[in-house]
Amino acid sequence: MRFYTEEDIKAFDNVRFLHIKTAKAGHLFTITLARSEKRNAFTPTMAEEIIFALAYAHYEAEIRCVVLKAEGPVFCAGADLNAFHDPSANTVNGLLPRIHEEVRIGDAFNELLKPCIAQVEGPVLAGGFLMICGCTFVFAVPEATFSLPEVKRGIWPMQVMASLTPIVSQRKILEMSITGKAYSAEEALEMGLITHLVEREKIAEEVNALATQICNSAPLAIQSGMRSLQELKNIPQNEQHTFLKSELDKLLKTEDAKEGALAFKEKREPIWKGR
Repeated sequence: MRFYTEEDIKAFDNVRFLHIKTAKAGHLFTITLARSEKRNAFTPTMAEEIIFALAYAHYEAEIRCVVLKAEGPVFCAGADLNAFHDPSANTVNGLLPRIHEEVRIGDAFNELLKPCIAQVEGPVLAGGFLMICGCTFVFAVPEATFSLPEVKRGIWPMQVMASLTPIVSQRKILEMSITGKAYSAEEALEMGLITHLVEREKIAEEVNALATQICNSAPLAIQSGMRSLQELKNIPQNEQHTFLKSELDKLLKTEDAKEGALAFKEKREPIWKGR
């Protein structure tokens, strides 16, 4: 990951976050946005904390799945523009290792290469799309809404467009950006912005069920598949099958592939080692 190195994340246990909370339980890692008094609008420091937590999940071999949640009634109101424009309004976390590139939440989610589930129980606005679009799965309650209101403030959701492009059509991106309309969770499901629509009483249970399923699946195979899918867009169409066949050949030589075949033969649950 370009923002933090594997050496950087060795300091993870010594970092006390200001605006997020993290928890690790077995193979599951949870990131909770915890700036509810500001509707979880992220400052430069909060963005760095999110990226550092993602880097930890990326490098930590035991972690197989990430869940992204939020405290308070709003999932994320986007960037705290005041904190980005006025450095004095941004509280620096001196315990964070120095980030190696300019903060870009969208790129950080793209580089995670492990399944990430967003548990959305409130509105998502503006830069909050960088997070949900970067997740593999997005569970949302029916009351959640989704909007890009930047144009009403004289700006435009520039980086969000890059996150939305693989998900919705260019016309829909323009519609969302030009009108600033708030879309319902049902509309978000129809356009592919979210993957699951779940009643509030059941959302935590269903997110945990999927996370458990992911954690019980072959981690190396998942990471290899996610990486290959990302690389596919940079490979000419007439070379894609050759590339994917070579990636499969590499997987077939791994300990996990051999264990998977043996476990199937012996009619037992496989024991994954991630190698």
